[in-house]
Amino acid sequence: MNMTGLPATAPESSLASDQQFNLVASSLATLLETARRELERDRDAARVSLATASHILQAEIERSSGASGSTRGGLAAWQILRVRAYIDSNLHRTIHIRDLSAVARRSPAHFSRKFKLAVGESPHAYVVRRRLERACHLMMTSAASLSEIALSVGFSDQAHLCRLFRHAFGRSPANWRRERGIPDEVSLRPGLDENIP
Repeated sequence: MNMTGLPATAPESSLASDQQFNLVASSLATLLETARRELERDRDAARVSLATASHILQAEIERSSGASGSTRGGLAAWQILRVRAYIDSNLHRTIHIRDLSAVARRSPAHFSRKFKLAVGESPHAYVVRRRLERACHLMMTSAASLSEIALSVGFSDQAHLCRLFRHAFGRSPANWRRERGIPDEVSLRPGLDENIP
């Protein structure tokens, strides 16, 4: 505060908030002006402009008010918890957006948008990341082969696991396992002769 009782400089979050407001206000003004101009000539164009303006305004209201306990304008905490629990319980099978949206009690399109706002990545990217994390855990704690691990965490086959693993970690799952000093899956299998090189 300065001597006049006013803040000397606006905090960075306030500046970002002002920029966000100006962007939203400008977009809304443009859409409403387009709707006003087109109202008599092209009612469909006017309707589209009004609908878009309405969606932008609703999203901004949700974002700024944190409506119904949502995280950063996304899903409510209870929805995120339920969706994460569902994903973790069903990694071994195909997970559809319609299933996740039903768990969160939202339409698929609305759910996908709000999930990304809340979690910071799309539902698909989140599921793939959780599958890779589970695969890492299994590679460190079990003697299962990579193909068994791939199937148990919901990948279609070992090649699918290897491709996504290499993309995420920059190395193959087998190399990753060896780098951590975890013996190869073959030597951990019961009933195999340990003297064979």
